[in-house]
Amino acid sequence: MQALDPTILQKVNSWLQGNYDADVKQQIQKLLDENAVTELTDSFYRNLEFGTGGLRGTMGPGSNRINKYTIGAATQGLANYLKKKYPNEKVKVAIAHDSRNNADLFSNITAEVFSANGIHVYFFKALRPTPELSFAVRHLGCKSGVMLTASHNPKEYNGYKAYGADGGQFVFPEDQAVMDEVAAIKSIDDIHFERVDENIELIGEEIDQLYLDKITELSVSKDAIKRQKDLKIVYSPIHGTGITLVPKALEMFGFENVILVDEQTTPDGNFPTVIYPNPEEKEALTLALKKAKEVDADLVLATDPDADRVGIAIKNNDNEFILLNGNQTGSMLINYLLSAWEDAGKLTGKEYIVKTIVTSNLIEAIAKAKGVKFFNTLTGFKYIGELMTQLEGKETFIGGGEESYGYLVGELVRDKDAVVSSAFIAEMTAYYKDKGSSLFQALIDTYIQYGFYKEKLISITKKGKSGAEDIKAMMEKFRTNPPATLGGSKVVTLKDYEMGVETDLNTTNVTKLEFPKSDVLQFITEDGSIISARPSGTEPKIKFYCSVNGKLASKEAYEETDKQLDAKIDTIIKDLGV
Repeated sequence: MQALDPTILQKVNSWLQGNYDADVKQQIQKLLDENAVTELTDSFYRNLEFGTGGLRGTMGPGSNRINKYTIGAATQGLANYLKKKYPNEKVKVAIAHDSRNNADLFSNITAEVFSANGIHVYFFKALRPTPELSFAVRHLGCKSGVMLTASHNPKEYNGYKAYGADGGQFVFPEDQAVMDEVAAIKSIDDIHFERVDENIELIGEEIDQLYLDKITELSVSKDAIKRQKDLKIVYSPIHGTGITLVPKALEMFGFENVILVDEQTTPDGNFPTVIYPNPEEKEALTLALKKAKEVDADLVLATDPDADRVGIAIKNNDNEFILLNGNQTGSMLINYLLSAWEDAGKLTGKEYIVKTIVTSNLIEAIAKAKGVKFFNTLTGFKYIGELMTQLEGKETFIGGGEESYGYLVGELVRDKDAVVSSAFIAEMTAYYKDKGSSLFQALIDTYIQYGFYKEKLISITKKGKSGAEDIKAMMEKFRTNPPATLGGSKVVTLKDYEMGVETDLNTTNVTKLEFPKSDVLQFITEDGSIISARPSGTEPKIKFYCSVNGKLASKEAYEETDKQLDAKIDTIIKDLGV
């Protein structure tokens, strides 16, 4: 019989003997009776912490699981933080949830705890997209907001995204201050679960309309849409919250031929038609692609459960549907926005765009060519939001994004937004179609003009306590013993964002990186390839981002050049040994 670590057993017993619900104790006792050492260890070896996306984990009993008590502790800690930060104000917060199992339960628990602490809660009475929560925080003058979601994770997961007064997720030092307050809660008795009804105000359709009206005002190519209003768009919310707003946003932009994937329009936390509700996965778009072929669509859109990410499919020159990755869509969207702003005479020299350090440098090349300022941030959209808040009123944010299918257009929110992005991707499609071009042809033209950038993401899953240790060991190995060559090219620069330094490996000169501390390594080769290694902040994964580039001489050379870049990426992955 395998023995449970004494420290973990002590924590397990504290739950069994504490003031927890009987069904929770029953679940824990069952695991003990079954000698489920691995499950108990993973459930109790640590407390859930805020990462790049907040609090996220599998649902179940334990300090390292999403449940009533970890949600309650997070909310109590956040409430304590808010009351200390705003001691002389009536603090207001907004709360929303997506379609995940128990999301409505957890959102109500969050509302109960805030209300019990004397905080006024604006509570969305039904499921809503994450970006609308960010909009509501800003519009209603809230000091914070909470979105109950696990984004695109499997159905076993749920999560808790905490937002600051600017509508963006907390960043340092505020995130650390909130974590410290949560860590200070040592007992369930420290959490106030007693609901105060007069502190909870229901919101819904009125915020929807305001948000949609503001999005519609951002449209740049209204005339092209009028001429291409019959553009065939297939849309799937993949059983998530996108159904509440994306079709309406497309309609308000002027698109009259939006075809829904009926099998996936009903919100359902079990996500019955997909393995993972992730628009990055081809499998999740199977039904959408089938529908697109049936109706001969121009564009396929699919959003994740909380509608902050969007995946797209377009037709290639052989009239076959292909999925664009996040780098391709983000680059296309930025190129379109800058071109449309340029066409409309709206570029004044005070505009900027933003991407993350692991997102395609094609975006940077486009911005430079257009004379528009660009910024790099750490991975995680909260850093893009932070920069937007710093520059608010000084310069104009046109758009930005990250390779993980998250984009934003305009300054209405401070998080990635699949509602506004879906509308603008459709607008972009109409813009190019109006010029006699398809999106695929426009992509090739972009490569010819600015360089052919090709990226690939490798994700390695390492679950539980042992997995976290493995990931830490892998990062330490790459940090202390970086590869000498990758893809046949010498590694000339090492950027260590954890240590905050950039090392020229030819001269051993070290310079400071002007970024917050983050566990990311980047290897830059002599030929301009960039390979990044980073543990995920929201999933038990380590991720490797490979980016290579070359020249595309002509449209006819596309397939051959594409194969060459693919082969180079394969060599890099082999050299990494992952």
